[in-house]
Amino acid sequence: MTLTELRYIIAVAREQHFGRAADSCFVSQPTLSMGVKKLEEELGVVLFERGKGPVTPTPAGERIIEQAQRVLEEAERVKQIARHGSDPLSGPLRLGAIFTIGPYLLPHLVPELHKTAPRMPLQVDEDYTAGLVEKLKRGSIDVALISLPLDEPGIVTWPVYDEPFVILIPADHPWRERERIEPGELAAEHPLMLGPGHCFRDQILEICPGCIRSSEDPLGAQIGSSLETIRHMVASGLGITILPCTATGMGRYTQQLTLVKRFEEPVPGRRVALAWRRRFHRLEAIRTLRSAIRNTPPGCITHLTAPEPESVGFPSP
Repeated sequence: MTLTELRYIIAVAREQHFGRAADSCFVSQPTLSMGVKKLEEELGVVLFERGKGPVTPTPAGERIIEQAQRVLEEAERVKQIARHGSDPLSGPLRLGAIFTIGPYLLPHLVPELHKTAPRMPLQVDEDYTAGLVEKLKRGSIDVALISLPLDEPGIVTWPVYDEPFVILIPADHPWRERERIEPGELAAEHPLMLGPGHCFRDQILEICPGCIRSSEDPLGAQIGSSLETIRHMVASGLGITILPCTATGMGRYTQQLTLVKRFEEPVPGRRVALAWRRRFHRLEAIRTLRSAIRNTPPGCITHLTAPEPESVGFPSP
């Protein structure tokens, strides 16, 4: 049994396809298939159901794959301990961030973190929440910036700040003289939104379930690929949108082609947190990262004083 063979079975379980698993491991399909078969013969069990549909683990295979994941995490931990020695702030930190946080927080975070931990550069990976959770579990990123709630076995979360939502409208919109808007008024305006997969889209639909256009509407669902794309569409006069407050300060349209309006109380918003694997050993890096975020200009966000998670063994200050 080798670590490579364990990586192969984890890849097959993830991709549910031998060919895609081989591609993700950068080997040929025959090489991967032979490795999986060799492991099955050594263990004396069949790990995967092979049929016409997706490749799925057998009941015994599921348990073995879960253990294989833990073995690989511990092996990676040995490498990291050796790599970083006695200084957890030395060496890159692999940071994941959802698409609606990264572009707005990182310009403030990077210079702040460079001052406090100059030998810990950030390797940044933007993705959907589901993608970041899977990358945390696989160990391909160390820590992620996500929007709560998140309840995943083996993943620890630590709230960092609260962020209210605001409404962005074209400068000539009928709401231009109003100070605050009721959430119930949004549905009639059919706000522009991100596409499926974005947790921010789901949060908007919680505020305004009727904000999706019907299939009979000639314009269909007004969807943008990013918040910045949506900002451009609002500036062009296509419609309104809802944004996290930190996303309103970029671009050239402020006070020229767009206006920001606040919600009536209670103002909807989101809680942003750091998330990492429970067995991640560079806990001082997590603390330093969170401190750097809290030292960024507060602007419209509210920094939180949430206590350190008790169950992960943070080192004393």
